[in-house]
Amino acid sequence: MPPDRFVQLALLLAFAFTVNLPLGYMRETSRKFSLRWFVLIHISIPFIVMLRITQDFSWQIIPLTLGCAVAGQIFGGKIRRKRLP
Repeated sequence: MPPDRFVQLALLLAFAFTVNLPLGYMRETSRKFSLRWFVLIHISIPFIVMLRITQDFSWQIIPLTLGCAVAGQIFGGKIRRKRLP
């Protein structure tokens, strides 16, 4: 992979992670399987897909972006749990 593509990929993965941090933080206080819970989990996916397509990455990058999005959700939820009284 050329260095410029590597930077684009790193930025895409960082975007997937950081966008999901606040969403995971908010999701932690939602009732499980509620509409709000579902929306907070899935709202970032169209934006990640749009960036992946506009940067011309193939479908083979999907597991990486999905993994970063899930990691952001989990980490954001852990931050919220530590702050809850």
